[in-house]
Amino acid sequence: MAQDLESNKQSAVAFYREAYLGNPASAVEKYVGDDYIQHNSEVAGGKQGFIDYFQRMAEGYPDKAIEFLRVIAEGELVALHTHQTWPGNEQYVTMDFFRFDDRGKIVEHWDSIQQVPGESKNGNSMY
Repeated sequence: MAQDLESNKQSAVAFYREAYLGNPASAVEKYVGDDYIQHNSEVAGGKQGFIDYFQRMAEGYPDKAIEFLRVIAEGELVALHTHQTWPGNEQYVTMDFFRFDDRGKIVEHWDSIQQVPGESKNGNSMY
């Protein structure tokens, strides 16, 4: 079955936004498939591991913000490029990759995060 790339892109953004802003259980219920494979070594595997991690983040860092800069879809994958602002004005750039099943549900996740440095040796932004 062919993937609906636009629908997958919208689902990835909605999933991440809802989880990041404090409602991971609802995000998982709406957007995650039967099985969920996690590749971030800081997050326990499965749906509950994801929920627990993002619940701790919501409780520990309620005043954080996220901006979605790029959303790219190809085949069964969606990539998100984001700018995150954390308490104390800590700035991060993240790249998340989600694999979707043929029902349009997220079933696997990889990510990379880097703190935005105070200066750039090449003069280019992280975005």
